[in-house]
Amino acid sequence: MIALDVPLPTHVPVLVNQIIEGLEPQPGERFIDCTVGLGGHASAILERILPDGKILGIDTDPQAIELANAKLAHYGEAIILVNDNFINIEDICKQHDFHPVDGILFDLGVCSLQLDTAQRGFSFHLEAPLDMRFDTNQGLTAADLVNTLGEQELARILREYGEERHSRKIAQRIVQNRPIHTTLKLARVVKQVLGSKHARIHPATRTFMALRIAVNGELENLETALGQTINLLRPGGRLAVISYHSLEDRIVKQFMRRESSTEMPTLKLISRKVIRPTSLETKSNPRSRSAKLRIAERLS
Repeated sequence: MIALDVPLPTHVPVLVNQIIEGLEPQPGERFIDCTVGLGGHASAILERILPDGKILGIDTDPQAIELANAKLAHYGEAIILVNDNFINIEDICKQHDFHPVDGILFDLGVCSLQLDTAQRGFSFHLEAPLDMRFDTNQGLTAADLVNTLGEQELARILREYGEERHSRKIAQRIVQNRPIHTTLKLARVVKQVLGSKHARIHPATRTFMALRIAVNGELENLETALGQTINLLRPGGRLAVISYHSLEDRIVKQFMRRESSTEMPTLKLISRKVIRPTSLETKSNPRSRSAKLRIAERLS
């Protein structure tokens, strides 16, 4: 449990002003935050929908739910927190009688809590077990993939999920250096293949991203969850998704375009161009630099 007298982690929500402008929360409305994290976006929305509005916050990470509960406790019954995967969003809403809603938000990717907690194994800068699970109760870890998959399957994961051009060489070197159970050992193995001279990003960035996506089934879960949002939004309700890499953004873009361009469209694009953070935000919060926001509105 998180003691309330211990300082809670600081968290700067990404694109918060653009989210508020895009979702247009009003007093008395209901919203779903599918990746509540440390509650930054949820808090900003709650301030605009009180006194009678409510938010249903979902997160697959039990530690995030615990911290969000501590941070948002003063909102009382206006916030409902659920430790579950957003792939189950429709069932969660039925269980809590929370539909239709006025807006749904997804903030994809890894939150500061996960990156900065060494033992979670998300960072190639911190020595830790090679874990990378959002839900620490699930069985499969990154170490399981690295140490059991065949070379071809490893290469496929690195190529498809990490868009890594040197996937075959990295997969071969991983297999040659097994067992690999820690983040820094994996980072060193990748660095042996790619080097680091003149590199704009850390050489292990794409490998770590690919393994994280595979461990958590992120792309498949996103596609499934997006399809469920149509039935949950009231006419005029809005869907907002923040993504951090091209694979996520492609899924969101294709979903919104498909639903807005069929013979009987269910969505209307609010902005045809992707919304990005300002230079001021990226300077003050470097982790926002790759964020892309897309917003669509539910048609009747």
